[in-house]
Amino acid sequence: MYLNHPGRAPAWYNQPMAKTRTIFVCQQCGAQQTRWMGKCPDCGTWDSLVEQVEAKSPGGRGLRESGSAGARPVRLRDVPTGGFQRLPVYAEELSRVLGGGLVPGSVVLIGGEPGTGKSTLLTQAAAHFAAAVAPALYISAEESAQQIKLRAERLELNADDLYVYSETSLDTILEQIRQLRPGLVVVDSIQTVYLEELSSAAGSVSQVREGALRLMQLAKELGIPVFLVGHVTKEGTIAGPRVLEHIVDVVLYLEGDRFHQYRLLRGVKNRFGSTNEVGVFEMAGDGMREVPNPSQVFLAERNPGSPGSTVAVMMEGTRPLLVEVQALTSTTGSAQPRRTTNGFDLNRMLMLGAVLTKRVGLPLFNQDVYVNIVGGLRISEPAADLAVCLAVASSYRNQRIASDMVLVGEVGLSGELRSVSQLERRLAEAAKLGFTRAVVPATTQLGPVAGLDVQPARSLAEVVDLLARKS
Repeated sequence: MYLNHPGRAPAWYNQPMAKTRTIFVCQQCGAQQTRWMGKCPDCGTWDSLVEQVEAKSPGGRGLRESGSAGARPVRLRDVPTGGFQRLPVYAEELSRVLGGGLVPGSVVLIGGEPGTGKSTLLTQAAAHFAAAVAPALYISAEESAQQIKLRAERLELNADDLYVYSETSLDTILEQIRQLRPGLVVVDSIQTVYLEELSSAAGSVSQVREGALRLMQLAKELGIPVFLVGHVTKEGTIAGPRVLEHIVDVVLYLEGDRFHQYRLLRGVKNRFGSTNEVGVFEMAGDGMREVPNPSQVFLAERNPGSPGSTVAVMMEGTRPLLVEVQALTSTTGSAQPRRTTNGFDLNRMLMLGAVLTKRVGLPLFNQDVYVNIVGGLRISEPAADLAVCLAVASSYRNQRIASDMVLVGEVGLSGELRSVSQLERRLAEAAKLGFTRAVVPATTQLGPVAGLDVQPARSLAEVVDLLARKS
């Protein structure tokens, strides 16, 4: 009837209909499917597809402004280089991880478990930026302005140009940013803001993706650096899922146990600097304090010469870091002895235990073995293999390792010691902290290190026998 007599049609008939579509999004990898499946075909995860209905009003603008249509390709040689100056941020440790400061127009994502201090660190960074550089805007979708005020008073922050805005609608947030034009924006968190034109709930894949794209566009357009706080899943990855990490310029993880006072800010992606940099902070009553010499702090409570205690030299980005490795073996009557690690990969410890039994001759089949990395640190670098093995052997034989010795080397399945990268920088840091001896793989071409007696070894059994004769 309406088609034959369009004049008689109701008002809604002649109006353009909103465009909607139903998709199924994998909560693990972010893949989109047009129909539900029990198993995601991209990542293979079962029962991870969630139905989402996306709606967009007709005639709505895309993410790009109409003015960008006039852009034209240019030769690479004609593209100007530089032209920007990094902006200072709170604490040298944060500046180190960012690559020397904030780049105007960059989008930085900070993730971490609840209670690690993400909001505290960014509140201090925003207050410092507002006091030293330009006004800053702290947007909180989870806390009220009064809660942020109480935190600022507890941290003894007094920045007159720090603005606070408690809002969940991203459209309203973008409008306020355009009106205020601050020098820095903090969004806490990206999973709790939403776009009204999308019918999916806040925190869904489509909301997180579109919200991050809108903020990225605004940051590039106005030249404003933006910090995004991201929640993490139980596996420790950014929730959303990892689509956020592909959109932003810098991805940082704030690691640390809430029951330990030290936090590690680790960079895993940086389009403006080196990756894998690490900043060390201490959680105190007045906020996050930077730790300029973390090696000295981690070794401060060490009991020199105690059986089962060794010192490993790790590389966190470009920084050498000395950590204490503790091990304890205890005779057990259980048919399946326990293997427990804290801060070290359990599967790698099982492999090293097998090497100690097969290649060195330590009967660990009736021993419970516990390995702990002091200070709440988590290390995965193979250079700690030798220190872990010697800590276990020292505890089993109740023999002390020299307190002035560091151990560096990767252990292979045949018991051989393999070389590690940047060995000279590791040993130079050990000598700076007062260590006088070091055991390293014999395959490494190494020159003399001032103040350090370097002892090369080819196998794990050779190192264990050497230390047994000197004890």
